Amino acid sequence: MTRRLLVHSARQIVTVSNNGEQMLAGERMKHVTILNQDGDNGLSLVVDSNGDIEAIGYDESIKGCYGDQQQFDQVIDASGKVVLPGLVDAHTHPVWAGDRVHEFAMKLGGATYMDIHQSGGGIGFTVEQTRQASEDELGQSLTSRLWSMLRAGTTLVECKSGYGLNTETELKMLRVIDKARKDVSIDISSTYCGAHSVPKGMTSDEATDKIINQQIPQLKQAMDRGEVTVDNIDVFCEKGVFSVDQTRQILKAGVDLGLAINFHGEELNYLGSAEMGGDLGARAMSHLEEISDAGIHALAKAGTVGVILPTTAYILRLKPPPVRKMIDSNMAVALGTDFNPNAFCLSMPLVMHLACVNLQMTLTESLVAATLNAAASLGLSKTHGSLEVGKKADLIIINAPRWEHLIYQLGNHHELIEFVVKEGKIVKGLS
Repeated sequence: MTRRLLVHSARQIVTVSNNGEQMLAGERMKHVTILNQDGDNGLSLVVDSNGDIEAIGYDESIKGCYGDQQQFDQVIDASGKVVLPGLVDAHTHPVWAGDRVHEFAMKLGGATYMDIHQSGGGIGFTVEQTRQASEDELGQSLTSRLWSMLRAGTTLVECKSGYGLNTETELKMLRVIDKARKDVSIDISSTYCGAHSVPKGMTSDEATDKIINQQIPQLKQAMDRGEVTVDNIDVFCEKGVFSVDQTRQILKAGVDLGLAINFHGEELNYLGSAEMGGDLGARAMSHLEEISDAGIHALAKAGTVGVILPTTAYILRLKPPPVRKMIDSNMAVALGTDFNPNAFCLSMPLVMHLACVNLQMTLTESLVAATLNAAASLGLSKTHGSLEVGKKADLIIINAPRWEHLIYQLGNHHELIEFVVKEGKIVKGLS
C-alpha cells in the first residue's frame, strides 16, 4: 500500500495534545505535548493513503516499521526543523468587494467604529459594494485570500457571510464559500451571518422579523437543494444593532435549522449577551472585550469557546478582552484573525504574537488557542487541531530550532514556514 507522506528527522514535533482531548480549558491551556529529538535520533510522522496520521515516533522506530521510503508518495527531510499542527482561524469575514482603506485613515484621526458605521461607512459601505459584485468577482478575491491564509499556515478557517443583509446576496456569499471548498486546499466551516447589521431603512425589529421569517426559511430551502452547506449561525449583538432578545430569537431559529451558535457579542458595550450565550449553550462566542464576570462564568460553565480577536482591539484601539481572567476562570479560549475590510489580517502567527504581547497570553496558551481550541470552536477538534494518530494530517514545518519561533519572529512567517501540508499533501514547499 502506498502512503501519502513521510516526514523524518524533525528536531521537534508539537502534537499539542496526545490523549484525544477535544478542548483545553483554563490551566490545561498552559501545557502542550512536545516530542524532542533524542541525540541523532530525529522524529518522524507517517500519513496514510487517506490523508490521516498513521504514526508518530522516533526515526529508528518508524524506519523499523515501514522500511525504506519508496512506499511514500512524498518525503520531507525535516532535519533541524519543527513540525506543528496546521493553524485554525476561528473567525473571518473573507467574502466582500471593495476596501475600506479610507476608513483606516479616519480611525487614525480619532473616529470610532460606531462613528463610521453611523455615517454610512463600515459594514454598510461594504454591503453596497458586495451586493454589486458578481459571484465570480467575489469568488476570485476569496480564493486569493484563502491561498494567502494557507501560505501563512492556516489549514482550517471559519468563513462568514454577512455583507449582503438580504436573502439574494447572503446566499450568493454562501455559494461563493461553498465553491471555494473545491478550489482551495483548505477546510472551511461556513457561517450564515445575515444579522451582521441592520439594513438601511429598517428598524432592528423589522430586520429580526425578516431574518427569521424570510431569510432563514429561504436558507433552509437552499440547503435542502444542496445549493449551500452551512455549519453555524452568527449575529452581531451590539448596542444600536441587535439586542440580546433579538439575538436570542435569531440564534434559536438557526438552531432549529441545525446550525451551531457562534456569534459576536460584548465587543463595544456590555449587554449581557455572554450570559445569554451560555444559557443557549453556544458553541462559540467572539470578541468579548466588554464581558462581565458573570458572563465569563456562564460561558465557562456551558463549555462555550471564547474566540478572541486581537487585531480588532488593536486596530480599533479598544479595551482588550480580559483573557487572563477568562483562562483563570476555566474558560477555553481560541483565536481568530477577524479578517474583514476593517481588520485586514490573514496571518494567524501575527495574531498569536499580538495575543501574547497585548493580551498577556503565554506562548503555549496562544498555540492551543490557534489550534485545538479554535478547531473546538467549530466543532471539528475530533479531526483537526492536534497531531495525533487518526486525525487529519494538517501540519506546518518551520525552519527553526524551537516551535516558539512561530510566534517570536514577528512578521516573518512567509520565510519561517517552509512547508504547509494538507491531509498529507504538500501545498506549500518543494518549490
